[in-house]
Amino acid sequence: MADLSKSPARIAGMFDAIAIRYDRLNHLLSAGIDRRWRRRAIRSLSLSGRERVLDLCTGTADLAIGARVARPPAARVIGVDFAGEMLRVGRQKLRRRKLTGAVTLVRGDALRVPVVDRSMHAVTVGFGIRNVEDTAAACAEIHRVLAPGGRVAILEFAIPTSPPIRAVYLWYFNHLLPRIGRLLSRHEAAYGYLPASVGAFASPEAFVEIMRRTGFSNVGAVPLTFGIVYLYTAEKG
Repeated sequence: MADLSKSPARIAGMFDAIAIRYDRLNHLLSAGIDRRWRRRAIRSLSLSGRERVLDLCTGTADLAIGARVARPPAARVIGVDFAGEMLRVGRQKLRRRKLTGAVTLVRGDALRVPVVDRSMHAVTVGFGIRNVEDTAAACAEIHRVLAPGGRVAILEFAIPTSPPIRAVYLWYFNHLLPRIGRLLSRHEAAYGYLPASVGAFASPEAFVEIMRRTGFSNVGAVPLTFGIVYLYTAEKG
């Protein structure tokens, strides 16, 4: 059984160990659809070109980069993650794309975001909210840093509800994906943790309720790709 402990040190260490291969494995294991999910999340923000965007649990900064290269782009993007090696890979990508002046990556915890109150116009999280020790506290931090009227876009995996799709997905997710991930990442725990953490995370309905209790309005949950991923959107009133 996979270890579902979510202490910051354990999660950061696990992601640091696979950081070099992380992007390649993401694209491979999702057949490249992960790029489409991120573009959809950025579109949901309806950026005007003036916004400051926080990308929480930024990892190697794909979603942060997506916010900056959107049309129109975010004016400024800050990516926060507690995995230093993931941030190092992200900074390499920023240098290659000449984005270091517009996207800043900072090491920090989703439960203590190093951003002042009401300073962000939008917050994104890409497949990281389930890795936080306290989901409700992370949502409260997102609410804290958002300016009134600010928008949220959160991508997270889910278990499909359609029986035939669910059966195929669970076979792939629980058997094939961990084997490929372990083989290519050379890390035993990370790709066993992935399916286990998705199964243990709140259902879409429960996560929507967490966001509402945190103070968000207009909370929505849109299933993507047969419900294997959900895009959660919300606003701060």
